[in-house]
Amino acid sequence: MIREVLQSIEGIEIYPIISLIIFFSIFIGIVVWVVKMDKNKADRYNKIPLDEDIIDNNDFNK
Repeated sequence: MIREVLQSIEGIEIYPIISLIIFFSIFIGIVVWVVKMDKNKADRYNKIPLDEDIIDNNDFNK
């Protein structure tokens, strides 16, 4: 039933192509952002889960 409904819609074949292009453009953008990221900034992001000061300053311990 779903196949018949989707086949009756004109121009529907473009939507998977558009979604694939959007997905890959966002993926490539994130990869470029990570590659160009400053090493110090990446190290700071890497240490966030283990940093005691950040955990103590949050509302989780109140």
